[in-house]
Amino acid sequence: MVFILNIEETLQKLLQQEDTDGDKKITIEDNGPKAFKLTSTEGNQTTIKGTYQLSNLLQELVIQKQQGKTEAIIDFQNIDELPANRISRMIRDFYWKGLTRRMDKSGIEALISDTKNDSLTAKTLPVYIPYSDDLAFNYYKDLETDLPIKAIKLPKDITPDFVKSINNAPGILSLKLENKNGDIEGVPFVVPGGRFNEMYGWDSYFEAVGLLCDGKVELAKAMADNFQYQIEHYGKILNANRSYYLTRTQPPFYTSLISEVFEVTQDKDWLASHLKTAIKEYETVWMVEGKRLTSNGLNRYYAEGIGFPPETEEGHFDEVLESYAKSHSLTIKEFVADYQSGKIKEPNLDIYFTHDRSLRESGHDTSWRLDDVCADLNTVALNSLLYKYESDFAYLIDTYFDCVFEGYHGAYWYTIAHERLERMYKFMWNEDKGQFFDYNFKMEEQSHFESASNFIPLWTGVNSEDAKKMVDSLMAQLKEKGGIAGTSRAMNAKLPENAIQRQWDYPNGWAPHQMMVWRGLKIQGFQDELQELVYRWLYMITRNAVDYNGTIPEKYDVVAATHKVFAEYGNVGTDFEYITQEGFGWMNASFQYGLQLLNQDLIQRLNNLETPESIFKL
Repeated sequence: MVFILNIEETLQKLLQQEDTDGDKKITIEDNGPKAFKLTSTEGNQTTIKGTYQLSNLLQELVIQKQQGKTEAIIDFQNIDELPANRISRMIRDFYWKGLTRRMDKSGIEALISDTKNDSLTAKTLPVYIPYSDDLAFNYYKDLETDLPIKAIKLPKDITPDFVKSINNAPGILSLKLENKNGDIEGVPFVVPGGRFNEMYGWDSYFEAVGLLCDGKVELAKAMADNFQYQIEHYGKILNANRSYYLTRTQPPFYTSLISEVFEVTQDKDWLASHLKTAIKEYETVWMVEGKRLTSNGLNRYYAEGIGFPPETEEGHFDEVLESYAKSHSLTIKEFVADYQSGKIKEPNLDIYFTHDRSLRESGHDTSWRLDDVCADLNTVALNSLLYKYESDFAYLIDTYFDCVFEGYHGAYWYTIAHERLERMYKFMWNEDKGQFFDYNFKMEEQSHFESASNFIPLWTGVNSEDAKKMVDSLMAQLKEKGGIAGTSRAMNAKLPENAIQRQWDYPNGWAPHQMMVWRGLKIQGFQDELQELVYRWLYMITRNAVDYNGTIPEKYDVVAATHKVFAEYGNVGTDFEYITQEGFGWMNASFQYGLQLLNQDLIQRLNNLETPESIFKL
C-alpha cells in the first residue's frame, strides 16, 4: 500500500501527538497513544500503530523532506520493514554517505564551523600542509581568498617541541588531493560520527570492513590511499588529521586494510605500492628501538609529545593536578599555565602524560587497564597486530610477488613473525588463566587485567591447542547480555569504590572488540560461540534502534544492553532530531559484518526480535 502525504502537515500532527517529551524523536519513552491516523491527499485513511512503525514514518517523511519534496510517497513496506533489514539498508544507502568527507573546498567549509575550532583565538582555521606537498599548499593558498583559512607549510622535520609550539593554534592537516584534468578533488574518507570532520586511525579500518561488506570498494580503497599519504608525508598513520596528533599514531591495521581491498580489486600495482609503504611504516614507526620497540623485542605504544593532550576537555585532569597545584600553592589553572610554559618542572607529571598520550595512541581512551602505565606495557593488542603485519608481509610476498619484494623474502617475514609469537608466549601467555596478558617490561610481570584485547590473538595467530582455553576464558569472563565487555566484571570489582567510570571498561562494549573476536572465533572454528556473540551484539543494536527512533551510537552498555552510556565523553550518535543521518562508523560496520556471519535462522530470529535469552544461556 502506498500513500501520498503532505509532509509538513503530517510531521506536525505526528510529533504533536506522539513526541510527548519534545525531543523530535518517537521512542518508547514517549507517552502518546502509539496509534496515528493517516489521511492521504486523495482522502484514503489508515492507522499506523507501534513505536517502531511510527518512528519509521517520521524517518520516511524527513528523508523525502530533505530531498526538497513537499509531498511524500509513503510505501508501507518501508513502515513495516523487518528491523534488521531496515538498519542494514539505512547503513548501506544513507549512513555511509552522511559520514563521508573530503579535504577539498567543500570539506574545509564544514571544518570551519567545527566546534573543535572554538578555542582558536583568531577566527582563521590553520591548514597545515606537509613540507613536500606543493600541490596541496598551492591549492589551500588559493582557497585563502574565499575562506577564512591560512595555509601553513610544515617544517621538514616535525619534533615534539614544534608540535607543542602550535598547540595554541591547532589546525587541520591536509590529506590526499588528486588533480583530475585540472580539477583538484580530495580523496574521500569516512569519519567516525556526524560531529567529526577528520579521519581517525583505527576507526578507518573497521569502517572499511563495513564499506567492503556493502560493496563500496572505491571508498575503502580511498581510505587506504589516505593512510599511505599520511605515512609518506607525516611519518605515520595519525590518531587523526589534527595538528596536535602529529606525534601520535594508532593501532596498526594497514596491512589488513590493503589485503582486504586487494582481495576485491586484484590490482597488483596498487598492492605493491601500498605494501612498500606498509613495510616503511613497520620499520620507521614500530621498530625503532627505545621508542615503540622495547629491549625484549616486543612493542609498546609510545606517543611522543610535551604537556597536556590538547584535545581533552577543560578539567579532565583536575583530579591528577590537584596535589601538584597544592604543592606549589597555586590554583589548578595557575599551575597548568606555569607547567605548560615550562616555568614549573614536574618530571613525575611528565611521565603521567607520556602514559596518557600513549593510552590515547592505543585507541582505548580511556581505560583503567592502561591508566598511568601504558608506556611501560608490551600490550597484547599491539603485538598481535604487528604479528599480523609480519605474517601479512610474508603471505603477500610469497603469493603475489614470487617470494621476494623490495629485497625482502617472504621467508624472512615468516621467521620474524614466528620469533614475535615465541616472545608473546614467553612474556604474555598465562597457561593457568588461558589467555595472554599485557606485560609490564619495567616491572617484569604480567598485568593480569582481564580485557577484550587479550583475545585478539585468536584472530591474528595463536597455537591451535591454546585456542580452546582462550575461548573458554573469553566466554566466562567477558560475555554479557549484549556481547563482549571491554573489561571483566572481576576487574571492575577490584577498582576503588569511587573510581571514575572509564568508557573502554566494564560494563561497556565496543564494535572493534566484537569484530576482532568474531574473526578469531571464525578462523579458529568456534562456530557456536561465534553465532551467539554476533547475535547478542546485533540484537542489542536492533532492539535499541527499534525502541529509540533508529539510534545507532558509538558504544553500548553490554550488561544492560542499552545505548544509555554516560561514562566520560557521553555517547556520540544519540544526539539528533527526527532521524540519524549517519549512525556511527564502526558500529555501522559491525552490524553489516555481523549480518554476513550470522546464519539465516538467526537472521530471521533477529528480525522477529527474539531475545538472546530465549536462544542462548548467559
